[in-house]
Amino acid sequence: MHERAGTPATEADLIDVEALVRAYYDLKPDASVPAQRVAFGTSGHRGSSLSTSFNEDHILAITQAIVEYRTAQGITGPLFIGADTHALSAPAQTTALDVLVANGVRVLADAYDDFVPTPALSHAILKWNNDPARRAEGEADGIVITPSHNPPQDGGFKYNPPHGGPADSDATTWIANRANELIAGGLEGVNQAEPSGVETYDFRGEYVADLENIIDFDAIKRSGIKIGADPLGGASVHYWAAIRDRYGIDLEVVNERVDPQWAFMTLDWDGKIRMDPSSPQAMASVLANAGRFDILTGNDADADRHGIVTPDGGLMNPNHYLAVAIEYLFGHRSGWRHDASIGKTLVSSSMIDRVAAGLGRHLWEVPVGFKWFVPGLVDGSVGFGGEESAGASFLRFDGTVWTTDKDGILLCLLASEIRAVTGKSPSELYRALVAKYGDPAYERTDAPATPEQKAALGKLDGDQVHATELAGQPITAKLSHAPGNGAAIGGLKVTTDDAWFAARPSGTEDVYKIYAESFQGPEHLKVVQAEAQRIVTEALGG
Repeated sequence: MHERAGTPATEADLIDVEALVRAYYDLKPDASVPAQRVAFGTSGHRGSSLSTSFNEDHILAITQAIVEYRTAQGITGPLFIGADTHALSAPAQTTALDVLVANGVRVLADAYDDFVPTPALSHAILKWNNDPARRAEGEADGIVITPSHNPPQDGGFKYNPPHGGPADSDATTWIANRANELIAGGLEGVNQAEPSGVETYDFRGEYVADLENIIDFDAIKRSGIKIGADPLGGASVHYWAAIRDRYGIDLEVVNERVDPQWAFMTLDWDGKIRMDPSSPQAMASVLANAGRFDILTGNDADADRHGIVTPDGGLMNPNHYLAVAIEYLFGHRSGWRHDASIGKTLVSSSMIDRVAAGLGRHLWEVPVGFKWFVPGLVDGSVGFGGEESAGASFLRFDGTVWTTDKDGILLCLLASEIRAVTGKSPSELYRALVAKYGDPAYERTDAPATPEQKAALGKLDGDQVHATELAGQPITAKLSHAPGNGAAIGGLKVTTDDAWFAARPSGTEDVYKIYAESFQGPEHLKVVQAEAQRIVTEALGG
């Protein structure tokens, strides 16, 4: 924990926006340098212009590659495009528009030149493709320009195909490889033109008007609860006022400031400015308002993550809130399929497993990455899909798809519905789950690893683990593939009746991440974490 974590940012912490944007245009990446190549993680290509990892050439090449990919896939409809409030997002959108228009792609950008949250873009794609008349004009897809909760100097660029969610690894690998070819070839083959003829779409209006089909606003309004919403300077900033005005709920936008330096933020755990609504340090200024509201919420820069603050519990752990949301939704959504599953990533809390068992619902456990939930959300076989990092989405009242990307706005509104309908805060409801199922201790830590060890861990097979016990309990499973869909998890998960750990290599640092949980308390958790490192080291031949 950094000594200044949770304290207000100072002048020395702020980026030079002009220098950042200047570097976007001036610095040219070298495709032979790994750190300067296009690389798609679970949420697109990310980097900073200052480190020559997110520059104009990257966006020119990625956009041209997306054009070629969608052509090869027979995608002929419009491409929706939107950007968040990061300083590099606006120039990246301008660059992308130059390439899209030059290639004859029909583009739909925001009607009010507003910021576009990730869930609003996913919603737009699905609304187009689920309308037979519009779909007859060709399937739509989209680009959302955001590094999510990353620091102010970062940029991000993500492609969402016609299913509306994050592109799968087959698509992103092809796009990244083609983009790197274009950069290595001096951008020969990249078409550019002035972005004229771009059409508009009312992302905010369409999204907000449709919310009545997934959130019980009548209950919220009748209850009279007071709601606070902090966009943390992100893309949802104008959405919250629109929601308040349309549905007549008692909601205050506690911070309407948009600042590419994020000078109003408090520093995250490592001393960086990071718009993470699940971090108590990043949310310190928001938490100061907790006593004024029945429900207080926060979102990250592209509003795909949520933070839930209650007057009796403070900022909720994301895993705790997911468990509460699941129990509530599966008891209050009669229009969902009776066999709709509960989707979770394999590093999310086992409290969700116990809640699912108590509900008599099938638990669908998948690798890290929201893309795995997409098929189930589309066909209604998954009622709720959530990640431990405070990202989730669920179905409409009638059991049809809402978004296939994470929706932080939706999960924040659900907290108000839960409070209005049950008369209890999500924190109170979690304490009831603890009384029923036990009190898990959960933590993510990092352990050092060489690039070779990281590569080996990513390919590890459960059979390579010879241990039979973990922290005094018999091991019940050694997983290298997710139980829900059989997909490789890119690491290892080991479970017992009361504890588990999962180890995955970091994509950016020489460490591997250890997620661990114990229903026997914090001291037992420490034993699990220590033994996890030993088990992983032995499995890697150390």
